[in-house]
Amino acid sequence: MAGILAWFWNERFWLPHNVTWADLQSTEEAAFPQAEDLYLAFPLAFCIFMIRLLFERFIAKPCALGLKVQANGPQKAQPNAILEKVFTAITKHPDEKRLEGLSKQLDWDVRSIQRWFRQRRNQEKPSTLTKFCESMWRFTFYLYIFTYGIRFLKKTPWLWNTRQCWNGYPYQPLLPDLHYYYIVELSFYWSLMFSQFIDIKRKDFGIMFTHHIVTVTLITFSYVTNLTRVGTLTLCLHDAADVVLEAAKMANYCKCQKLSDLLFLTFAIVFIVSRLGIYPLWILNTTLFELYEALGNFPALWIFNALLVILQILHCFWSYLIIKAAYKAISKGKVAKDDRSDIESSSDEEETVPRSKTLHSTITTNGTSGANGTNGYLTGGTCSEEH
Repeated sequence: MAGILAWFWNERFWLPHNVTWADLQSTEEAAFPQAEDLYLAFPLAFCIFMIRLLFERFIAKPCALGLKVQANGPQKAQPNAILEKVFTAITKHPDEKRLEGLSKQLDWDVRSIQRWFRQRRNQEKPSTLTKFCESMWRFTFYLYIFTYGIRFLKKTPWLWNTRQCWNGYPYQPLLPDLHYYYIVELSFYWSLMFSQFIDIKRKDFGIMFTHHIVTVTLITFSYVTNLTRVGTLTLCLHDAADVVLEAAKMANYCKCQKLSDLLFLTFAIVFIVSRLGIYPLWILNTTLFELYEALGNFPALWIFNALLVILQILHCFWSYLIIKAAYKAISKGKVAKDDRSDIESSSDEEETVPRSKTLHSTITTNGTSGANGTNGYLTGGTCSEEH
């Protein structure tokens, strides 16, 4: 095992030339990031998840009820053993041939069977109350961590000059505020990685899961190699849009449509400016060019940049969905459905008659953002992960 670890953590792969792991060992004069610090993220992720459960139960739910958010879920389908067996074991979307067979078997008309399957699918939709509670938790966390990040970064030189991210490397001491910021962000994303399997299912589950893996990988390796300064810029930039997103979702669940639309359009502007403008011009510019100029070429440099570019590809995909939603909002005067995260894959609304007739629905929203880092993002309503 020691041989495998030594091979994996080869300093000629992870660190620039003339830098060794010995240079990153903490001393009495200065502390530096240590790989062992990251173990703290796992119990802290569990604590964050437990705090979330308590927050949703004792804070978010009373707030939702006070705002008269609908607590009841969709209408339940009447019990039927035959249809239930088909639904659970064969298909949730029976074709015309199967519908006709079930019609003869049960002596029901086809339309009634279609209605039963639609109601049964909708049973798996979370209630508006559940979605509100999830969004309120994410809004609270994103607001807190974004505010903390801004307060920390405004005192640092690398916020105003990204070349300061590399000056003095590797002898950049680990500040207590930076350590706290990194570990809390990593713990939150670990909690999202696992809670995503029990949270409201969204249409872009795979994409969001990929996003979380990339994010956790970037946070982990940037911490171990002491590339934390640019990491703090990336984290804070990504949290900005998620705050507005979750606020837009909560407004939608409270049926404050005008406020929801305004917040969604604000979110669209913040997301596109931050992810398609500031991120490539500020973050990618310094990691692709300034880092190379300051520290030279080393293999891990291209791994980090490849992961950062993957994030940019996801930003482009979500921006397309957001622009499409904003176009619908402007052309129809109302934000439509969220194609990104707030459309739950397990509860796609289907028509009672032909599938070609689509229903106009109001926004459901993410996230990461239905209910998202986004880090949860919208496609007709409000966007999700995240985010």
